[in-house]
Amino acid sequence: MLLILGIGFVSAASLAFEITLTRIFAVSQGHHFGFLAISVALLGIGASGTALALRPTPRYSTSVATLTRLALLFSISLVACYLAVNYLPFDSYRITLERIQLLYLILYYLALIVPFFLGGLILGLPLATMPHQTARIYAANLVGSGFGCIAALGALAIWGGTGAVFFSATLAACGALAFSIADLARLSRVVSVVLAISFFGLMLVPLAVFDLQTSPYKSFSQTLRLPDAQLIYRGWNAFSRVEVVESSAIRSAPGLSLTYRGAMPAQRALFKDAESTSPLTDAASSNLLDALPVALAYRLRPQARALIVEPGGGLEILAALNAGAREIVVVEENPLVAQVARQFAPHVFGDSRIHLVSEGVRSFLTHSHDQFDLVHLALSDSFRPSAAGAYSLGENYVYTQEAFRDYMNHLNDDGILIVSRWLQLPPTEEVRVGTLAVVALEGGTAQPSQNILALRSFSTLLLLVKRSPFTADEIQIARVFAEERQFDWVAYPGMRTDETNRFNVLRNDEYTRAFQKLLASDQREQFLTTYAYDISAPTDDRPFFYHFFKWEQTSQVLQLLGKLWQPFGGSGYLILLALLALSIIVSGVLIVMPLVSPRSNLALTKRKLERSNAAWLIYFACLGIGFLFVEIPLIQRFILFLDHPVYAFATVLFTLLVTSGFASSLSDRLPHRTTLVLLVGMILIIPLFLPFVFEMFLGYPLGERILVSFILLAPLGFLMGIPFPKGLEQLNKQAPSFVPLAWGINGCASVISSILATMGAMAWGFSTVMLAGAVVYAAAWVTIIFPASEGQKVRP
Repeated sequence: MLLILGIGFVSAASLAFEITLTRIFAVSQGHHFGFLAISVALLGIGASGTALALRPTPRYSTSVATLTRLALLFSISLVACYLAVNYLPFDSYRITLERIQLLYLILYYLALIVPFFLGGLILGLPLATMPHQTARIYAANLVGSGFGCIAALGALAIWGGTGAVFFSATLAACGALAFSIADLARLSRVVSVVLAISFFGLMLVPLAVFDLQTSPYKSFSQTLRLPDAQLIYRGWNAFSRVEVVESSAIRSAPGLSLTYRGAMPAQRALFKDAESTSPLTDAASSNLLDALPVALAYRLRPQARALIVEPGGGLEILAALNAGAREIVVVEENPLVAQVARQFAPHVFGDSRIHLVSEGVRSFLTHSHDQFDLVHLALSDSFRPSAAGAYSLGENYVYTQEAFRDYMNHLNDDGILIVSRWLQLPPTEEVRVGTLAVVALEGGTAQPSQNILALRSFSTLLLLVKRSPFTADEIQIARVFAEERQFDWVAYPGMRTDETNRFNVLRNDEYTRAFQKLLASDQREQFLTTYAYDISAPTDDRPFFYHFFKWEQTSQVLQLLGKLWQPFGGSGYLILLALLALSIIVSGVLIVMPLVSPRSNLALTKRKLERSNAAWLIYFACLGIGFLFVEIPLIQRFILFLDHPVYAFATVLFTLLVTSGFASSLSDRLPHRTTLVLLVGMILIIPLFLPFVFEMFLGYPLGERILVSFILLAPLGFLMGIPFPKGLEQLNKQAPSFVPLAWGINGCASVISSILATMGAMAWGFSTVMLAGAVVYAAAWVTIIFPASEGQKVRP
């Protein structure tokens, strides 16, 4: 029992640390680095299987003593890993300029792999040495991981990123304590208790040396360099770190007309994860607010009832109040941002006309029956050069076809959707929102060009989309507004060529040309096909708004490698390919090593790899690939249903892991092949009815949606928990020396599949990836059918 408890603690610590790393990377480096934590964790587990396959199998008593020592090292390695990635001077922006950065990158990888390698040894060793407890060990691993995932969210919310690291280390030390009691090792018990108490104390009162370092390229770091800059607030919740910086040099009003000559208001800077800068503005002059592009919408709809989506620091709300809006509903997904906004902009958010809602806009619109004169998708994120593609991995359900239809359905008959976006060169995101607008309008109007106005300042584009065609009077009001403020027209019904590119003059006005082709029904399809970037309208099944990559860009991207101000020299999406190639090579080496090393009992020089043994290895590779091909798209898909990636990650993982663990504990009573057939069928069915379930329950409170998610995914998780222990049980009977290698192959396959699943979702959508997962599980079924049907005796 103590052995199982220790494995549960270690598994919880491992997954809690993995989740914590994704949040730490999001704050310190960027959200795209979170992918690194997941792939490296899986690679460490794969490497542990290789290490076990290269060593002789220890006796039970020896293995328990070894588990104690490994768990102690594991707990220490979690803190050491955090310190290494926190202080190593790795600079992804300089990787193509300085060779030393490649060394730092290797050290970065090694520091990340070590804890998960040790955790993999702790789980793999008992699987190899205690075949009679395979199901219980695997169940403890899954259930512990599931609860570790939930615990990590609580630790992040209470103690922040650094505290969550020490929380994970405390769990690992508790695992070492359980092992040491089982081993009757007094000294190990004392060391375990001392480590647990020390880590727990550092969790409650962390030392300054453990403070999280932030990349100098982050907006937060750059703002702290301003004159008299001072950090006046910092807070964590489960999915973000929010900070407020005060400085007399902070001046921000995106898109402000260059004709404005007045003073800028006193502002503070609001940051989410050390970027996504938003100006906290509690008061501003009427002239300034009237010089913002969004003021046009309120000219067209005076005394409007408005919905503003994620306005950040409140500048857009001030513009609405200044224009005389009679009621403003503000939807802010992050409750911590809402709290900070109330605290530092009390005059704005304390206005009686403001109603602040803390939930995702999609869930809000699903349960709200209100109609609005204006719906504004505010510009709440920092400028991100789209050519580099560093942010293309992130899902965004605010900018999908289904979302835009929701916005249009919540407008009055003459209501207007407002979209503010940064200008990119070449045009990408601002044209993509135009594509979304056209798709949203096509169901209800024959000529979308009559329902769209678009103008640009020197840095932003304002898109107005009306349910009905713009009238001649509205167009005249808009023309006067743009003329007075020297905004350039990009599109409006009846626009002449000589009315464009007059004030913020460009050598090549690509924005106007792009919108002209997009709004011309006879040119639109060819334009979308031949345009240099992918600007097609994202869907809920493929919600990657910032993913603009086309394969035709490859040569151009490689030519610009190292010349763009972006991580990894601007290679963006191609980094996934490089990571995939590297993972395949490393995984191949890890798998082949036990088969060629003279130290290994599996060496092909000592024995022949029979067909049945090879089939088992393929079987465990299929399980590693199939599990991630189902898990990853489900996590990404449930972001829409649960409002935030962290909630989706925790809910889906907890459900799949805990129910899989329960199934594993019962696996000796359940049929092997029948389970695989049922599993394939369920994977095929889920994507079909998931949209209907989301539509039915999306408007329910978050707690109820989490419960619905658990009920929906629990049967799937139960079936997914059976194939692995059943396979290990049979392999232990037929060829026990292959068990460590099977464990390693499963981990290595998971590394590769995590990358393939992400790339597949970005290219073809989540449903396609899950279909591929069903095919892979079907392949696993085939591998156990044919050797069994041949009746071959597998060599032990």
